[in-house]
Amino acid sequence: MLCESPEFRLMSGIDLQSKLCTPDNIFFLRNFYNMEITKSKVYLIGAGPGDPGLITVKGLECIETADVIIYDYLASPTLLKYAPRNAEMIYVGKKGGDHTLSQDGINALIAEKAKAGNIVTRLKGGDPFIFGRGGEEAEILVREGIPFEIVPGVTSAIAAPAYAGIPLTHREFTSTVAFVTGHEDPTKKESGIDWASLAKGVGTLVFLMGVKNLPNITGRLLEHGRSPDTPVALVRWGTTSGQVTVTGKLDTIVDRVKEAGLKAPAIIVVGDVVRLRETLKWFENRPLMGKRIVVTRAREQASDLVKRLSDLGAECIECPTIKVAPPDDRTPLETAIENLPVYEWIVFTSVNGVKFFFERLFESGRDVRALHHLRTASIGPATAKRLLDFGLNSDIIPESYRAESVVEAFRNEDVKGKKILLPRAREARPILPAELTKMGADVDEVTAYCTKQARDNAGILLKRLEEGTIDLVTFTSSSTVKNFRALLPQESGDVKRLMNGVTIASIGPITSDTAKEIGFEVHVTAESFTIPGLCEAIQQYCSP
Repeated sequence: MLCESPEFRLMSGIDLQSKLCTPDNIFFLRNFYNMEITKSKVYLIGAGPGDPGLITVKGLECIETADVIIYDYLASPTLLKYAPRNAEMIYVGKKGGDHTLSQDGINALIAEKAKAGNIVTRLKGGDPFIFGRGGEEAEILVREGIPFEIVPGVTSAIAAPAYAGIPLTHREFTSTVAFVTGHEDPTKKESGIDWASLAKGVGTLVFLMGVKNLPNITGRLLEHGRSPDTPVALVRWGTTSGQVTVTGKLDTIVDRVKEAGLKAPAIIVVGDVVRLRETLKWFENRPLMGKRIVVTRAREQASDLVKRLSDLGAECIECPTIKVAPPDDRTPLETAIENLPVYEWIVFTSVNGVKFFFERLFESGRDVRALHHLRTASIGPATAKRLLDFGLNSDIIPESYRAESVVEAFRNEDVKGKKILLPRAREARPILPAELTKMGADVDEVTAYCTKQARDNAGILLKRLEEGTIDLVTFTSSSTVKNFRALLPQESGDVKRLMNGVTIASIGPITSDTAKEIGFEVHVTAESFTIPGLCEAIQQYCSP
């Protein structure tokens, strides 16, 4: 890896374990010194079977330091967010015979990008050497004299059965397993598969890319003596929220798959170990399995919500409708920071308020000691936790996560004549400063940040709504509601059609009220106005 090289460490003074050893810093230093720290190289990486969490540590490092990423259809697009901002992304996926680029074209592309002096990450679904044609790509690199490394990946051949609750080997069932292509090279005159040996000599058979050839596969096994009662399972989109498993026997599975309408991509497992699925299945039992949920939160804040929903089994479609940014005019906040000694309280109403306040505080040359004399109040545990990251405990954390609760909590404090600093969003509700002023406090409300409309993935959102492949939309603030509505057609009839059958879940009553005023029907309102509370409410609503 680039930042592992002695030349890079010596030149930059940045150790590999340092937080400064980031992809963007690597790009900067390479360009700044106008020198090639590491020769061009290709990394052939197995991206895993679909669950982005199954990427290897080394595979992730290769993505983080790549100049060019050439990726496949089955490689999770989520992994691309770890790439440097300047990296070139090239999609070369192959889907059901529809090839973006031929294999020869892919080979030539990899070589071309590497010869141009780039670090090339070739991201392949599963493992590059298990029916992934990684060997062919490596041969081209050897022929062209291009240095390369192979980074193995978790193959769907073992991952999909595991996520379906099927161990490929088990002492009470079998100690042998074979991986077989379900789609041989069509140019071959005769099959290279020893069907007789497979049928009787191997306990568990795993076929990849064999859905279309399922009748031929089962027919060959039956023809060569495999029992028609042998259990069979097909796992489609294994390890993803779209995972579906169909089971049967060798003489019934073709009809079962046809009835279920199961299509590629799927792996086929043949053997007695399939019987264990009934007791060991775990992945498909999750409460939100298969639910397709839109997350409208700002991208930089969405990770917690996405992770929680994904862990519950949902497919999350990230469509941030807002982005958080510093205010156009920073003067009021800068002036407040200059005058910190005159304040007696500082009230934070959100994680963003904490973030942008401290960023500006540090930019001014000050540090947390500038707040040593202040008492603090925070709305919500997340805000209090973020404040604690800077070494400050909150003196007031209201029971409820609303401005009204902060007002109630302050009724036990003597704030008459006290100066209170309130750094928060430009669009925040006026109730908090108004009520504190009524109590006699001298409140300075300053804009620490603002929310702006974002249109990231808006096209994907509208396409999915048109297709009817969205089950639920989450709103975490009034801003997300308003900006989500702005992405939809103006005509209310079109909106009603697109949102037909879509559940709307809100983080709290204020957000719900905004949604209702706009014309949305709100089905879920969290009782605890937090991300965990929202996820719990969604889970309860979706439970049978």
